[in-house]
Amino acid sequence: MILLQSRKTQSVLIQAAYLGGLLSILVAGAITARRNLDAQGITSSFDFLWKATGWNLTFSLLPATTSDPYWWFLLMGFVNTIVLGLTGLAAATLLGGLVGMARVSANKAARLLGTVYVEMFRNIPMIVQVFFWYGLASHLPGPRQSLEFGGLHLNNRGLYFPGFNVPVWSVMLFYAVVALMLVLIIWVATARRFGNLAQGQRRRLIATVCAFGVACAIAVIYTGHAPGTDLTTAPELRGLNISGGYRLRPEFLAMAFSIATYGAAYIGEIVRGGFNAVPQGQTEAARSLGLTPWQTFVRIRLPIALRSMLPILANQYVWLVKATTLGIAVGFADFFMIVLSSITQSGQTLEFIGILMGGFLLLNLSIAAIFNTINRRIALKGHGVGR
Repeated sequence: MILLQSRKTQSVLIQAAYLGGLLSILVAGAITARRNLDAQGITSSFDFLWKATGWNLTFSLLPATTSDPYWWFLLMGFVNTIVLGLTGLAAATLLGGLVGMARVSANKAARLLGTVYVEMFRNIPMIVQVFFWYGLASHLPGPRQSLEFGGLHLNNRGLYFPGFNVPVWSVMLFYAVVALMLVLIIWVATARRFGNLAQGQRRRLIATVCAFGVACAIAVIYTGHAPGTDLTTAPELRGLNISGGYRLRPEFLAMAFSIATYGAAYIGEIVRGGFNAVPQGQTEAARSLGLTPWQTFVRIRLPIALRSMLPILANQYVWLVKATTLGIAVGFADFFMIVLSSITQSGQTLEFIGILMGGFLLLNLSIAAIFNTINRRIALKGHGVGR
């Protein structure tokens, strides 16, 4: 009786009862689902992942045919979601940063433009913006009347642009090498473990990483290049269509623009709040020390504002990645659409829903882990950040 009167014991018993009840509900649900599946003659397994799909993808970065298995289609959908998410997040961050800085600018016209942008795009549902951009892309001129600028061709079939005349795997490996090189450069420039290096030594280390990355990227391209063919390919009009180069379909463009414009409105407000959180005394102290406005912005305001922005930016990025599922409204073959199509074709509902949940959980946990790592790196000791 004395043991039961202990608060620690009571807390443990309550938690054990809660976990036991939760496990009981899960087990009862699994048993009920199993009985229903057996009654309908549906087998619950993942053997279907190696069966041919029998249908085509509307958009895929790597070759995909009707004879490919479900696991390959799921992988292509996952890659499509990642590429769309990265493209949309990068554009939203750039545009949102400009909008946020306009909102805190001393120029009244810039503040007005920033306010109008935020109030307009933030209050229009994203699905409406998806339909708007898709309708706009669909009503562009045909291939023979393409809008040409800087080697790009824009028409109602998509955006055509020059590229390397190599297999798709070589192009993807090239971008992976470039991305890894940029990550290493940022790590060397900002990591505390390199803080003891002299400025000249750090610059030489960054130059070495850059040179090694460029050499690896060039080697990847030349490895995939077929002898006797041109190294690059550019789009050009042939007959009634554009041939050569690479194409981004209207569905991808509509989704990328929607994520960029809608996300930028919220990111702009996050940026505005971050800069407004910088104490006025910090700016006045920088001016009293003789720092120029640019030096004050780069060395004082921006670093302090970033510490306030990062936690909220992580939440916004997670939401925008989940918003890629709206691509089904315009027929974009993302992870969500491929899972739904696979459910219709195979009938393996529970398995595909589990795969869908696991895929988005992996994406969002990765984003959270990256931002938590950055937040710990830039946290000021003694301010309770990152504990």
